[in-house]
Amino acid sequence: MKKRIKKGIIISLLLLLPSISIAADLLVEAERFDNKGGWVVDQQFMDLMGSPYLMAHGMGKPVADATTKINFPQTGTYHVYVRTFNWTSPWTKTEGPGQFTLKINNKKLPVVLGSKEAEWYWQNAGTVTITNPNATISLVDLTGFDGRCDAIYFTTEGGKTPPSDLKELARFRKEKLNIPEIPAQIESYDFIVVGGGIAGMCAATAAARLGCKVALINDRPILGGNNSSEIRVHLGGSIELEPNKGLGRMIREFGHAREGNAKFGDYYEDEKKSEFIANERDITLYPNYRAISVKKNGNKIESIIIKHIETGQELCLTAPILSDCTGDGTIGYLAGADFHMGREGRDEFGEELAPLTPDKMTMGASVQWYSVDTDKKTKFSDFQYGVKFNDSNAEKVTMGEWKWETGMNYDQIKDAERIRDYGLLVVYSNWSFLKNRLKDNTKYNNRELGWVAYIAGKRESRRLLGDYVLKQDDIDKNVFHEDASFTTTWSVDLHFPDSVNSLRFPGAEFKAATKHIKIYPYAVPYRCLYSRNIDNLFMAGRNISVTHVALGTVRVMRTTGMMGEVVGMAASLCKKYETTPRKVYQSHLSELKDLMQEGAGKKDVPDNQRFNEQKPLKAPRGLNTNQNK
Repeated sequence: MKKRIKKGIIISLLLLLPSISIAADLLVEAERFDNKGGWVVDQQFMDLMGSPYLMAHGMGKPVADATTKINFPQTGTYHVYVRTFNWTSPWTKTEGPGQFTLKINNKKLPVVLGSKEAEWYWQNAGTVTITNPNATISLVDLTGFDGRCDAIYFTTEGGKTPPSDLKELARFRKEKLNIPEIPAQIESYDFIVVGGGIAGMCAATAAARLGCKVALINDRPILGGNNSSEIRVHLGGSIELEPNKGLGRMIREFGHAREGNAKFGDYYEDEKKSEFIANERDITLYPNYRAISVKKNGNKIESIIIKHIETGQELCLTAPILSDCTGDGTIGYLAGADFHMGREGRDEFGEELAPLTPDKMTMGASVQWYSVDTDKKTKFSDFQYGVKFNDSNAEKVTMGEWKWETGMNYDQIKDAERIRDYGLLVVYSNWSFLKNRLKDNTKYNNRELGWVAYIAGKRESRRLLGDYVLKQDDIDKNVFHEDASFTTTWSVDLHFPDSVNSLRFPGAEFKAATKHIKIYPYAVPYRCLYSRNIDNLFMAGRNISVTHVALGTVRVMRTTGMMGEVVGMAASLCKKYETTPRKVYQSHLSELKDLMQEGAGKKDVPDNQRFNEQKPLKAPRGLNTNQNK
């Protein structure tokens, strides 16, 4: 009798099994969407918040939907969570303007997303019943004011919110997206250059032309950094100067012919930069890849991991020599390189232009913009999110270039997203006042925003320390260095908060000023171009070994291009002699000098883009100008 009862229970349980469903889930990364519509991929802050994301950058006009096809693991009712945040929250407690919704198979979920919390979080978007595993999801922008979506998580298990801790979230992403902990694909090179701005382009090309197999990593689809159509800063500085007149000639090959900041995108001739790199058979370009980690062996970098900003694919690259051309000194920082950030005190290097005591102030980041005349009356949404403009403090202009600069009193690394977002906030707020509340706004009736950058144009963050730190005294006295390399001619150009803007917006400045202090042409020591404690790491760009004061004169892009050229030449010597950047200085300096005097640029290219030179002071008699003696 007992046996028959047990057998009946077992049979009953077996009959019930088909109706017992196991919890199912699906993670969808927004940057992986098949069709981005009008949304843009923003990777600038993935080190801070864990991922690239999609942003509805419509300058006040809702952008086209981003859509993608997905396959649910099973049918059923799913709880939906969207990782987002209210980007205006640092300045107001009201609901933010970056509002969007989620649509699944053309059914719009009722929850408005992106307008609530002050930090990135998983917002509950409600539930959806899936009857067919094959579905289409869409991000529907409601405002055009930079709503942002990182990822969407579907789960049949109620209350199962994904983790918020960045380390836990990283593990969660890899598990759900089947990304291996260690990349299976490993590629080897003679030289790895991280950063596809002007410095990185020149470093990669010089090394390739001198016999190196080079990997060039760029975390955007477009090369050129601040000189690209995404940021729109023209090239500054002079090239082909003594003592190494060969340096900089290669910039003729891709430099743009028209001058100006914040101009139309075609001014910056992105295609010439692409062709410049594509024509080098020994350069492998990794567009849309960001370096996310390094592996060391003692004081050397053994390999780096790079991650595609859309697909999430990770690759491992190895090389005996690397160059950090990221601007932020990212590779050096990940490898534990010595660095400095902020302003040194006056006594540290005896710099008259330095503040009495050290501080964390840096030059800021610019969100440039312009408006266009449409020949008809246009409207712009009322945009007021914590920054108040009126007739006495508004900027009555139709465009904003480098002077629109934010974040000088914030950390340009840790606060990078806030700094960029404040740049967007003041552009929209000021424009809204001009369009909607300025009494005499006839000038603006027919104008609308034509372009607002969402990639911030940075000037300063980490400076990696080398065997020599360039300082004001070197430049003022034109001090002789046996390893004189690229020549800088730009003035000491140190930005600081604009005094009038500071009075109008105390502690919340968004405009900068500067005082150009002219210099004599000065050749910077090669020892400023490699790390003092990471044995196989070069650097070129605004992250080289200089003080804050000296950065004011070396940071413009023709100058940084020449830095990259020197680094590429030195990298070729590292390959030739199986040596390190420091040993090039110690044992092969004369050969490096020969390369610098010759240059790596083509000799049959006319120079049609010398429009942004500053005329340096002429050296008086008796001042040492022969850097090669």
